[in-house]
Amino acid sequence: MSGVVSSGTQPIVGAHVYLFAANTTGYGQASVSMVSAAETGTSDSVGAYVAADALGFFDLTGDYACTSGQQLYIYTLGGTTGSQPAPSAGLMAAIGSCPSSSSAAIFATVNEVSTIAAAYALAGFATDATHVSSSGTSLAQVGVANAFANAGNLATLATGVALATTPAGNGTVPQAEINTLANVLAGCVNASTSCGTLLSTATADGTAMGTKAADTATAAINIAHHPGANVAALYELAGSPMFTPKLTAQPNDFTVGLNFSGAGYQALPSAIAIDSSGNAWIANFGDNSVTELSSAGINLSGTNGFTGGGLNGPEGIAIDSSDNAWVTNGTGNSVTKLSSSGVPISPSSGYTGGALNGPRAIAVDGAGNAWIANFGNYLGNNVTELSSSGAVLSEPGGYTGGGLEGPVSIAIGASGTVWVTNPCFFPFNCNWPANLTELSSAGTALSGSMGYTGASASPWGVAVDASGNAWVTNYGSSVLKFSNSGSNLSGANGYTGGGLSLPQAIAVDGAGNIWVTNSSLSDSVTELSSSGIPLSTGTGYTGGSLDNPIGMAIDGSGDIWVANRGHCQTNSCNGNTYGLASITELVGAGTPVVTPLAAGGANNTLGTRP
Repeated sequence: MSGVVSSGTQPIVGAHVYLFAANTTGYGQASVSMVSAAETGTSDSVGAYVAADALGFFDLTGDYACTSGQQLYIYTLGGTTGSQPAPSAGLMAAIGSCPSSSSAAIFATVNEVSTIAAAYALAGFATDATHVSSSGTSLAQVGVANAFANAGNLATLATGVALATTPAGNGTVPQAEINTLANVLAGCVNASTSCGTLLSTATADGTAMGTKAADTATAAINIAHHPGANVAALYELAGSPMFTPKLTAQPNDFTVGLNFSGAGYQALPSAIAIDSSGNAWIANFGDNSVTELSSAGINLSGTNGFTGGGLNGPEGIAIDSSDNAWVTNGTGNSVTKLSSSGVPISPSSGYTGGALNGPRAIAVDGAGNAWIANFGNYLGNNVTELSSSGAVLSEPGGYTGGGLEGPVSIAIGASGTVWVTNPCFFPFNCNWPANLTELSSAGTALSGSMGYTGASASPWGVAVDASGNAWVTNYGSSVLKFSNSGSNLSGANGYTGGGLSLPQAIAVDGAGNIWVTNSSLSDSVTELSSSGIPLSTGTGYTGGSLDNPIGMAIDGSGDIWVANRGHCQTNSCNGNTYGLASITELVGAGTPVVTPLAAGGANNTLGTRP
């Protein structure tokens, strides 16, 4: 393994080059050094290192040993650019899996672009540049490996150049934004007067009082953790462009979003779910198919997506603990089950019975049973439960009561309680006001005859956190929080701010933060803390070409996946109300979470890190 340390095309002479592996003994732990002073002959307070030569080159060949499964990255510190010492010049490059003896030789360009790519891809596991770690669970290791691999979607390792398109060719990369962020770092790497400003602006918590960054690599990680903080001040630091193309105007935020489009997922995507491998599954209402994208956004389901098994107007999707996909068919009044490889398990007409009526949303519990909210064109008033083999477990008319009326979303807590939203936009079709229903794991209504009402006018999406609280998007532009007993914990008006505007889908990440899609023309995503405090900007996060975002899910690397239905442009949709659809992945924006959600419920780890 060899490479070059540089700032743009200028070598950084004498930089200390360290090789680390992600720690697997717990979050927040120090990265593991892959070399020792006995091998390199040099070490300092950070660890053993080799020094970059007069041209910035280094060679680690023969100086390290790693084992299969370890995820490696290069970290460099200090050195001289031109005639100026650069003590705060910290740079990173994500290498990935430990190479085997038969692997091709690795050459890495470690510069500001590679640092931005590594900082965002690894943000879910990085505290700072020398603390990249996770637990030792198999799910955590999958998430870490996927995160390291995703750095290759942002920049080319060998050249340190930001990509415009993902290597698979189906994803658009925000090249100008990555270069702009790299230019922000370059001002400090080249020992300009902006260095102190950068390190004190890109703090650990994103506030003026937070711990300032020790070097530029940690500054990049802090920016990835708080992409809506101090955007104007950071943008001003970009200065003279070293990397181009660059942004020509200040962005709304510094989320780094990939946008995937193409055959197989452009037909009205409705919902999205993540399996244990970090793959994203999308229900496509418009062409009766399901798309599977790998954690790197590669299409695994072919040009036409997965079909068969009764897929007919698919709207909701959930993944069980065996990575099978369960899909509701709103047009077909049925449920489809696909294997982890996309092969239909359900009959050609899907699973029927159990009073399925316009099934809208679906969730799978820890036992592998599927729970379905029957919307029924605002006339549904029941929930159906199916066994893992598709047998009807609920009553002949489904589970009723508890305020069920036109349910649209459903979620299951770790205790097995089932939460259902009943928005009732058209009161003349409803018997009572909009509400939230809670059912026991046996289908018994726990929310009284009218459901929980609280502050909600139009409850839509629902998700459950690690404490068993239900979080609900209110289509009236707020988010509500209910205790397990149905008490409104979010005040008379709910939580507002952070860009909330006609919110729909909702998800909880591994830190308990709440993520929401805003389906209005704001085309944004909102992030709230576990106490409802807005973490996103006043207009939400807008990266990744978000366009009428509808569905949402979070993966085990901390990436936020969003299904975009697109807005119809004038005279371009032939009467259709939607435009060109796509999938957005906000890289490293959230905290890794146990996937699939059914596994979290089974292990009482719902809404926690793997």
